[in-house]
Amino acid sequence: MASANDSRQVQKDAADQNFDYMFKLLIIGNSSVGKTSFLFRYADDSFTSAFVSTVGIDFKVKTVYRNEKRVKLQIWDTAGQERYRTITTAYYRGAMGFLLMYDITNQESFNAVQDWATQIKTYSWDNAQVILVGNKCDLEEDRVLPSEEGRRLADELGFEFFEASAKDNVNVKQVFERLVDIICVKMSESLDADPTLVGNNKDTSLVENPPQDRGCPC
Repeated sequence: MASANDSRQVQKDAADQNFDYMFKLLIIGNSSVGKTSFLFRYADDSFTSAFVSTVGIDFKVKTVYRNEKRVKLQIWDTAGQERYRTITTAYYRGAMGFLLMYDITNQESFNAVQDWATQIKTYSWDNAQVILVGNKCDLEEDRVLPSEEGRRLADELGFEFFEASAKDNVNVKQVFERLVDIICVKMSESLDADPTLVGNNKDTSLVENPPQDRGCPC
């Protein structure tokens, strides 16, 4: 679970004005689908199979350049276990994007996608963007969920879809970049519709202080 020091670090990162935008992103899904491995692969370009289940919530910060803008990403890795659900849903508020993840070798994780999508709809803001990610496509011999099933569900939910592998570093960067691009497009559309929504670039972060309680080519 994020400590008081973690919370202070998040607030310090948010206070750093050397960026054009800050986006708060969440990775959600059942326990053991690979959320932590996916985040570490993207943020640190590292992978280990020795991760234990996330307790509560953790985060990393990464800065990217998209469309000539410096975008600071505050990426939250959430626990999938039911007992932490109250904690994790408290972080949905203010999130601009979600990676909703399942494991292509685990039917139960796929069956839970609809429930996770309902959580997003219930606890996040209306314009939050979502990408459905079928993780662990390196385990092709253990696959129980065809790509077509993931794509069909994503279409039904109105999400974009990727299969990916944190272990083999397949589509990890691409998933995050696509999510950032979608958010930027939606944000621009909102500003074009109502320029009074934002006074300057820094105000578009829509980042809130965290609660104090703390298709696959492989």
